[in-house]
Amino acid sequence: MLQNIREYTQGTTAKIVVGLIVISFAFFGIESILLSGGGNEIAEINGEPIYPEELQQALDTQKRRLVAMMGEKIDPTFLDDDRLRPQALESLINRKLVMQTAAAMKLAISEREIGTVVGSMEQFQVNGVFSPEVYKGVLASAGYTPGYFKQSLRDDILLGQLRSGLVGSEFVTPWELELNARVISEQRDLRYFTIPVEKYTSISSVTEAQLEIYYRAHQEDFRTPESVDIDYIELTIDDFRQPVEDSALQEAYKLATEEAQFKTQNRVSHILFESGDETAVKQRIELAQAKLSAGVAFADVAKEFSQDVGSADKGGDLGYSSGDTFPEPMEASIAKLEPGVVSSPVETDAGTHLILVTERKNGEQPSLENMRQQLQEKIQTDEARVVLLRTVESLKDLAFNAEDLGYPAKELNLAVKQMDAVTRMQNQGLFSNPALIEVAFSEEVKASGNNSEVIELEGDKYVVLRVRNHNVPQVKPLLSVRDEVVAAVAGEAARAAIAAESDATLVQLRSGLAMDQLASSQGYPLKVELGVDRRNTKVPPEVLRRIFELPPPEPDRTAIDFIMTPNGDAIIVELQRVNSGEYKSLIDAEREELQQMLGGESVSLINNEFQQALRERAQISTL
Repeated sequence: MLQNIREYTQGTTAKIVVGLIVISFAFFGIESILLSGGGNEIAEINGEPIYPEELQQALDTQKRRLVAMMGEKIDPTFLDDDRLRPQALESLINRKLVMQTAAAMKLAISEREIGTVVGSMEQFQVNGVFSPEVYKGVLASAGYTPGYFKQSLRDDILLGQLRSGLVGSEFVTPWELELNARVISEQRDLRYFTIPVEKYTSISSVTEAQLEIYYRAHQEDFRTPESVDIDYIELTIDDFRQPVEDSALQEAYKLATEEAQFKTQNRVSHILFESGDETAVKQRIELAQAKLSAGVAFADVAKEFSQDVGSADKGGDLGYSSGDTFPEPMEASIAKLEPGVVSSPVETDAGTHLILVTERKNGEQPSLENMRQQLQEKIQTDEARVVLLRTVESLKDLAFNAEDLGYPAKELNLAVKQMDAVTRMQNQGLFSNPALIEVAFSEEVKASGNNSEVIELEGDKYVVLRVRNHNVPQVKPLLSVRDEVVAAVAGEAARAAIAAESDATLVQLRSGLAMDQLASSQGYPLKVELGVDRRNTKVPPEVLRRIFELPPPEPDRTAIDFIMTPNGDAIIVELQRVNSGEYKSLIDAEREELQQMLGGESVSLINNEFQQALRERAQISTL
């Protein structure tokens, strides 16, 4: 077959086809073949197509951004393609429209500028210098080809130029600053007092007829929550811990103390003379030894004489050894050497070495008693985990085919436990775990009556469960919820009474009765706040919000209203005076903050209007 292919590709037609392919690669790059849509575009913007590959790239980029913002524990549903696709497609359409506008305006950026930007990116540098290998590796891990990345970067820079031009054409006028300062730094004088709901709840009397009427009208409020009664088998690693035999403890101690952390550590340097002409090697060794005897530093002699290219530039430094790193003749010599003393020549397969121990760390071996508890815990855990996992595998098979949990428990000598009245809002005990709640209330387990799968939880814990009873919501008898109904009826009556008093109070105040006189006559403490602005933290939030909603009062008049708070209190508020803000009265920091806020709003507005105008004029079709 290969021979036939060779023969066919020698023809004139074949050479022309191959030539066209080479030309297309030269002009457009391989991305034009790999990323082209092949006529399967999913949208068309003013005649320019968007291909599925572009949308997938946008989706992948969006997912990476979400993971970067929210971490690896992000809810997987946030990364669902169907959820992200509409937003990603809209983003692509907007990008195409702006890029078309940039092209029409003949905005451009040179290859040299692109190269400068890429070279300055820290993620592509090693020790501050651009690395082609790192560049390719980072792009590959992110799912980019160099060509696609450069094109995306070029587009981003052009978009930045266009947006900078738009933003640069927008500015905040002194009139806008003054107008906004009037509102933002506006101050208001107010008085208010509170009518407490307790005034009426303590005297509200409730009849049996009222209880019955309220109970029947609000039965949904007095239903029991949906719950399930559960049979379950729980396996934990602690269930399988066994006493540790002394022989196993001794063996574990022996292995542990043989680890490098408990051995003597020697930092070693050497000068290597590779094998060759014996006379020449001997002369080099003697010359090196003479320099060492004359007081020349070992590191300098190593740089001059050592033929170990890996360590010569580091002064012969080989790092640390605990007795098992280097060839046996070297380790034997190292063990005998005192730090700072150069060895006599040592022969190995690599050549002849002059060795120097530059540092020695004597290992401190702990006693068995000191390590006993730690070793017992490790042995018990390791052995228990093996038995646990074997039991889990057996439980999976038995529970899958069993009608209930009795048979698997009997076969594996396990206990079936029970938990009744487990609700979806369970917040205590084992079944406060969301994973177990989700399984317990699933149709497969709750409705179909099947055993669940064996569910793995944190901390080497496994659970298989079965719903014994499904308790549907039931209306509780009036007798059992009487106190709740009494409180609800009394509260409703109190709120009605306090609203009626508030209305009557407003009538009196609007008729000319002074607020301080009324508050004093009723025993309500009157609070006065002067020069309150929108950022005030002393005034209750609901009062602050309402006082800035009220229109400025007419001269020699006040604006009065009341607010019902979430707990049932009524607050009577009186707006006495409004003092408009002035830009000149703001301090420098406040002026800068106002300018930035208005500038940001203007930029956002002009960008949105620009995008909207492009879409209105564009021919957009999605398939």
